[in-house]
Amino acid sequence: MGAVGPLGHDVPSLWQGIVEARNGIGPITLFDSAGFDTHFAGEVRNFDPTNYMDRKEARRTDRFVHFAVAAAREALRSAELVIDETNRDEIGVFLASGIGGIATLSEQLDILRARGPGRVSPFLIPAMITNLAAGHVSILSGARGPSLCTTSACASSAHAIGEAAETIRRGWAKAMIVGGAEASITPIGIAGFNSMKALSTRNDSPETASRPFDVSRDGFVMGEGGAILILEDYEYAVSRGAPILAEMVGYGSSSDAVHITSVDEGGVARALRLALRHANMQPEEIDYINAHATSTPAGDPVETAAIRNVFGGREQAPPVSSSKSQFGHLLGAAGAMESLVCILAMQHGLLPATINLAQPDPECDLDYVPNTPRPATIRAAMSNSFGFGGHNVSLIFRQI
Repeated sequence: MGAVGPLGHDVPSLWQGIVEARNGIGPITLFDSAGFDTHFAGEVRNFDPTNYMDRKEARRTDRFVHFAVAAAREALRSAELVIDETNRDEIGVFLASGIGGIATLSEQLDILRARGPGRVSPFLIPAMITNLAAGHVSILSGARGPSLCTTSACASSAHAIGEAAETIRRGWAKAMIVGGAEASITPIGIAGFNSMKALSTRNDSPETASRPFDVSRDGFVMGEGGAILILEDYEYAVSRGAPILAEMVGYGSSSDAVHITSVDEGGVARALRLALRHANMQPEEIDYINAHATSTPAGDPVETAAIRNVFGGREQAPPVSSSKSQFGHLLGAAGAMESLVCILAMQHGLLPATINLAQPDPECDLDYVPNTPRPATIRAAMSNSFGFGGHNVSLIFRQI
C-alpha cells in the first residue's frame, strides 16, 4: 500500500495519525481564501513532488498526478513487486480521480483570459485530464496490462478497486496497481462546493469542523491526497513471496437513480448487501465499517439508516467510524484511502475513531467509536463510498 494525505506522506504516517486520533485539518495555504465562506481544508503539507519524480516532469503535471506517483512508488516498494519483461503485460493500472487537474485548468484559464490563446500551455490537456494519473503510473512502473481511470465522483477509487479485483478474477491480469488521487483545494473547487452549501464554514475552529454524526455538523471538509493498493491473484502473490496484507473479498455497486447529489437509503443498502453476497458473508461476520460519512447534515443519517437496514440496530451492527473526521473528504481518492485504513485496522487490531463527535445526532444511533481508537479483533472490514449522481460502492476486506 502507498499513501499521501493530510496525516502524512506515507502509510506509517497515516497509521500513526489514526492511532493518535490526530487531526489533519488546518487553514488553507495553497491560495488566499479571503472572501471565501470556508478558509480551511485537509492539505498535504510540505509535499515536494521532486522527491518522487523529475523536476521537469513535476512542473508539467498537476498536483493530483504528483500524489498518485508518490503513493504508487511506496506501494510498489512495500509490495516488493518488480515489473519487468516477464510480467509487465499482466500487470495493470486502474487509478481514479473524481475531478483531475482542476488547478492546472484554472491556472491556464487565467492565462487565456489575460494573455490570449497563444500563451496556453501545451501541457494543459495532459496535465488536467483525469486518466493521466494512471498513465504516469503505468509509465513509471512499466505495467502494460489493463489501464483505465474510473470517475464516479466520491466513489471513484472504490469503483477502481472493485473493478480491478474483478479484472484479476477474470484472468485478465495477475496484479493491478489501483487507487485514486485528488487535488481540488483550489479557488474554484472551494467556491463551487461553497455555492452548493456543501462545505463546513466552521472557520473559528477548523480542527473540529469535520464532525460526522454529530448534531452540530454543517458540511464536509475538503481533503486531498493519493492512495494506492497492489491487488494480486493469490497464487501469483504466493509464488513470488509477496507480503500479503489482506484479501479483497466483496464488491457491491449500485445506483440510487433518485437525485444528482442526495444519497438514497435504498441504493446504499443495496450496495452493502451486494458486497456481502459477493463475499459470501453474513452481516454478523463484519467486525468494522469505515463509513462514507462526510459530515453533511443530510448524508450521515441516510448511511446510518442503511447500515441499520442491513445489519440491524446498535446491538447488531458492528462498530462504525468515519476517517473523514481526521483528514477530510478526499473526493475521488476517498475510497482508496479509507480502504487502506480498513486494512491497517485489521492488521493492528484497532478500531479507528470518529473524532469531534461531541453530541451524536439522535438519527445517528450506532457505535461510532467516538474520539478515541479502541482495541478489537477485526477479521473483516467494510468500506463505503458514495458519489454525486447516486453512485454507491461497498468493499469488504478480510484477514488472510
